[in-house]
Amino acid sequence: MSTLIAIGAGIAVLTGIGAGVGIGIATGKAADAVARQPEADGKISKILLLGCALAEATAIYGFVIAVLIIMFLK
Repeated sequence: MSTLIAIGAGIAVLTGIGAGVGIGIATGKAADAVARQPEADGKISKILLLGCALAEATAIYGFVIAVLIIMFLK
């Protein structure tokens, strides 16, 4: 049973990979957008920060679920 708990927690933590990839892609696209239209820098930065915060929240939720799996299913 302990092995299954560890596997479940490991799968829950994998959400961090998706968040990291998503933030990296978003940052690259924002840099391209600023390079094309430097006057829209403020709007692009606001949207980028909002998107990064949402992606990071997904990773944090996955981490919390992994901790809960480990703590409550032992």
